[in-house]
Amino acid sequence: MSTLCGVLAAGLLVPAAAAAGTAASGSIQFFDQLPSELKRGALAEPSRIYANDGSLIATLYEENRQPITLDEVSPHMIDAMLAIEDDRYYEHGGVDLQGIFSAIISNVTSDRTRGASTITQQYVNNVIIDTNLQEGGEVVFSGQKTVGDKLREIKLAIAVEKELSKDEILEGYFNIVPFSGTTFGVQAASKYFFNVDAKDLSIAQAALLAGVVNGPTFYSPELNPERSLARRNLVLDAMLDKGRITQEEHDAAVATGLELNLTPVLNGCVGAEQAPYFCDYVKQLVLNDDRYGATPEDRNKLLYRGGLSITTTLNPTLQNAAQAAINETANPDTTDAEIGHSMVSVEPGTGKILVMAQNTRYTPELAPGNSVQNFNVDAYQDGDPNKILNGLGGFQPGSTYKPFTVAAWLDSGKTLNAQLNGQKRTYPAGHTWNASCLPGGRYAILDPWTPINYGDTNYRNTTVLDGLAQSLNTITLAEANELDLCKFQQMAFASGVHNGKSASGEREMLAVNPPSTFGGGGDASPLSMATGFATFAADGLMCEPRALESVKSSDGTEYPVPEQDCEQVMRKEVAQGVNVATQRVMTNGSGINLQVGVPTAGKTGTNDYRSQTWFMGYSTGLSTASWIGNWKANNTTMSEKLIGGRYYPEIDGSLIAGPSWKNFIQRVPGQYRADPFPAPPANIVGQAPAPARPAPSSPAPNRDNNRDSGNSGNNGNNRNNDD
Repeated sequence: MSTLCGVLAAGLLVPAAAAAGTAASGSIQFFDQLPSELKRGALAEPSRIYANDGSLIATLYEENRQPITLDEVSPHMIDAMLAIEDDRYYEHGGVDLQGIFSAIISNVTSDRTRGASTITQQYVNNVIIDTNLQEGGEVVFSGQKTVGDKLREIKLAIAVEKELSKDEILEGYFNIVPFSGTTFGVQAASKYFFNVDAKDLSIAQAALLAGVVNGPTFYSPELNPERSLARRNLVLDAMLDKGRITQEEHDAAVATGLELNLTPVLNGCVGAEQAPYFCDYVKQLVLNDDRYGATPEDRNKLLYRGGLSITTTLNPTLQNAAQAAINETANPDTTDAEIGHSMVSVEPGTGKILVMAQNTRYTPELAPGNSVQNFNVDAYQDGDPNKILNGLGGFQPGSTYKPFTVAAWLDSGKTLNAQLNGQKRTYPAGHTWNASCLPGGRYAILDPWTPINYGDTNYRNTTVLDGLAQSLNTITLAEANELDLCKFQQMAFASGVHNGKSASGEREMLAVNPPSTFGGGGDASPLSMATGFATFAADGLMCEPRALESVKSSDGTEYPVPEQDCEQVMRKEVAQGVNVATQRVMTNGSGINLQVGVPTAGKTGTNDYRSQTWFMGYSTGLSTASWIGNWKANNTTMSEKLIGGRYYPEIDGSLIAGPSWKNFIQRVPGQYRADPFPAPPANIVGQAPAPARPAPSSPAPNRDNNRDSGNSGNNGNNRNNDD
């Protein structure tokens, strides 16, 4: 301290001493060379993610701070801070020489250490620390400072006093100082410790906060309540001594306890108010997008320090209903840990993501039922491995993929009522299919292949319309025999369905092969499947999924968000024809028990191993993928697994995923558009087959058109037993 005073005196008080001696002259030169302009960056503020109704989803921050103006600070808080830290604040010019010499005398003559930094110096010190933290510079705390550090701080304090008014400096001080590990500024501290605004702090509360500033951990009322109480009372004594409160006010405040009402602001998606997996998806979209910074570090800084207000497309009413349905179906407390259940909904015609829910608890803690991986989305954004989405990357879609084969069928000029041979079961080795996107333009199988229908039944001649309603694999393959295998994959890809595990740097189609006509040919995420069916609902208009509506910073800066991106990828009449078939699923097929009283369409799906099951349900205003499966072991059946407190000996898409979707939809009547689907033109539907003639009273001899041929062998590697 005495060394500091010597240099300070030489630099400030006796500039004429430069001619009197080398020591004084050197001190002046050193002081003159110190920087005289304080570099102040924007203070870190939390970013907040909101749903489409303005309700909070989550708060993300490095420093929880809520900047306010000085007139929003309680006079008690100002009095308490000045009394304990800098009672001569409004009298000095940034450096209090009287205070410095008083501190020297006190420190020499007593066993108590007394500081001499003014509030202006403390403000400068906090600004320097904040700037260095933001820029990755060296951070020097009070106990580590050299004489040079203190002199730099003093000179900057003098400069700040010339630039800003006393009230402006005090306002900045109240907004920057730390009160706990992540709580900065008096407003955030008031809300955290007492759940009141800074303008409403009482004398006792203000004294407590003023005392904490001197050592946020050492005097923490949470960690060290007795020490904090003693420090608060010391502040109250100072307020009384300086005439800032009366004896009566002092005694009343001292008589109170800490009276904390801890109200933490939960940080990140772990602490989300709602939709934590959607929160994580939005977070990743921002971190992956160079519109929010040139580098990942820049984007991370903006997200966690930039005070962003991020408004999203999430619909809380629909979200809460979906989450409730999921919880009733597969609550993690009553469901085996490997069984996942999720729902995601998009709005046809806009691509807005309205729902993103799942049955696990969003937390990194390793325990059954916990996961930070998102069941609903791709592993990487647009197949770019540098753009992580924290998604599992999807699952085998099973028969939910069949409508795209029907779309390819209709797009080729054929009709829904065309009759096909569903009795054909075995394809011999060497059998080929048209596949224009593959080398040689053909796809050949090397071994005999015998796919079977669900339940190993219904091998009959019937229409394409009935084949989809009954989910007949042999009818789907009969369609593929007359098509180009690449056609339906290309149509699905254009509609938004793609390989959810792609890491090639771009989106990829699912595999092109005959089984993919009713199994997908890979893994697709629920979000991409919901997008594909939304394309049907919107008469062939595909809209890229959207989660962001607007992004604004606290200073009013508006950041661009991805614009609505829609394209007509399918002829209207083709999509309308598919909608006829998927509506038939609900009235005559596996969805017959899933009707909800408004026009809906849908499709169930189950993969070979019964490890992944789906229901795709949609109306003109809402397309939802409901998935339930074994997310830890793709080829391990869910049969005999505990799901919602029950064991199921055999599972398909209509048994759990479908009813869970119905549970969701029945909770939100009138919350989504459900107009009648437009009817397709007659050339899409085609001529309905003549009704079957009544059977004769006695069977004709030697006639058994529907008897199984007996050729039921299959290759064992791909049973294709999809519903």
